[in-house]
Amino acid sequence: MKLLVALLVMAFVSPAARAAEPVDMLLVLAADVSRSVTDPKFRLQREGAAAAITHPDVVRAITSGPNRRIAVCFVEWASANMQKVVIDWVVIADGATARDFGDKLMETSRSFAGSTSISAAIDFAVGQFDRAPFVSDRRVIDVSGDGNNIGGRPITAARDDAVANNITINALVILTPLEEAFRPEHTNPPGGLEKYFRDNVIGGPGAFTIVAENHAAFGRSMTKKLIQEIAGVPRNELAAAD
Repeated sequence: MKLLVALLVMAFVSPAARAAEPVDMLLVLAADVSRSVTDPKFRLQREGAAAAITHPDVVRAITSGPNRRIAVCFVEWASANMQKVVIDWVVIADGATARDFGDKLMETSRSFAGSTSISAAIDFAVGQFDRAPFVSDRRVIDVSGDGNNIGGRPITAARDDAVANNITINALVILTPLEEAFRPEHTNPPGGLEKYFRDNVIGGPGAFTIVAENHAAFGRSMTKKLIQEIAGVPRNELAAAD
């Protein structure tokens, strides 16, 4: 009888649910490609992200968890109606799969350029977890951006809804020197951009920000951020990633 019940249960479970693989983290990397991200800055971001995901310390962190792998989805975002999955959910479990992810990232063209809706980016990222063919208790959105929220619904509402769904939002804050800022009030809001992200964007258990002093520092900062995200390494121990 128990065997019959088990077979009946399996018959009614969707193939996707049966095939879901356990991973140590579901991670959505959400990259800002708004107009303030010029083409040279965009290339620095892409190169930095590809270098970070393949960094030996990041791969070591990935393979140190119970399942020895994570699943990653890379999206780009700008205005409230501009979000795109650049690389769909894929497992990273070793140096080879990390390099494959980085290679695909470098081969893919820029999605668009527009305004800056962090709230719409978060909402879009939240939706990706529901369609992931993998399962994990840890669900994280990694938002990188160089300006405050413009357009879409209030950023704190998007953040709070994500956190209510047991999703953590971390942020990589890209600073823009005042002399390079086209709209200083956007890239350099009162109190500074990191404070803006701390107060309005990040949320959930252990949520944190890491600052890139400029786009050239993006890769180094992303490496540190991924190590802390994946392995929970305290900031004062991240010097090894330099």
